[in-house]
Amino acid sequence: MNKEDQHFLGVDVGGTHLKIGLVSKGGEIVSFEKIDTAPYRDDPKGFNTCFIEGMADILKKYPNVKKVGIGLPGLISKDRTTTLEIPAIPALNGFNLKGELKKNYPNISFFLENDAAAAAIGEYRFGKANPPKNFLFITMGTGIGSAFVLDGAVFKGSRGNAMEMGHMLSRGNEGLEKLIGRNGILKIMERFIQAYPRLAGDLENKELGTHLLVDTAKEGNEVSLMVFEEVGRILGEAIVSVVRVLDVTHVYFGGGISAGLEFMMPSMEKTVRQYLTQYYVSDLCLTKATLKNDAGTLGAAALCFLEEE
Repeated sequence: MNKEDQHFLGVDVGGTHLKIGLVSKGGEIVSFEKIDTAPYRDDPKGFNTCFIEGMADILKKYPNVKKVGIGLPGLISKDRTTTLEIPAIPALNGFNLKGELKKNYPNISFFLENDAAAAAIGEYRFGKANPPKNFLFITMGTGIGSAFVLDGAVFKGSRGNAMEMGHMLSRGNEGLEKLIGRNGILKIMERFIQAYPRLAGDLENKELGTHLLVDTAKEGNEVSLMVFEEVGRILGEAIVSVVRVLDVTHVYFGGGISAGLEFMMPSMEKTVRQYLTQYYVSDLCLTKATLKNDAGTLGAAALCFLEEE
């Protein structure tokens, strides 16, 4: 039996790249590549056609693979066939992606999911912390994504796109993503550097970024630690609302900004414990997801465990 008979392909679709991994049933990435999608955008045929045609080259490398999972950054129809709103790739809006893939590759099974939900399923299937069957997953990066795993499956809501925490209103009329997505965090950094110039240290006269924020926080930079304290407080307030609605006990954090989770955890836990009663906090577990940079690829591959297309 060829090794690929027991492997799946995970395709993590981002705004600028495709991350593609050949993944074993045990969650090992056997082969990985990253494809720049700028040529897809620039080609007169358009992104959608180029994506469908480009899949041929990918599948050719793994002729024995029969299942492909695809994680996408946006809203998808409840039957997981059509991409509805993909802000980073507008060409995909309202496109029957699964139908076109099946038309071109009838012998392959394709599984589509929102990227945050896919990462949550990846954590459920392959996570090292042995997640329970019910948990909230929050991914912190350019934006704020989230998913609720209920009895081992993604909770979709009535039309397929439940749990968009990033667009919850917070602090009045601001969306959570606008406040503590990447750009929001950089605005907090700028504000604190201006307010406390004598404490800025290595943040002074640097191009601000989240890697710099994490690195300087690890070195004890006071402004960086204050930034994470503010982020933790804002995120904690959102978690209070979601825990009250879902009565969930486990919350996992993924995405690049979760590298600084240890620095936002004290203010986040303080906020959660301030506004939740003993019933909720007695069993509440806030913890870092375990798949790190592989979450997108492994999450997409984990979709292939679904029994039906």
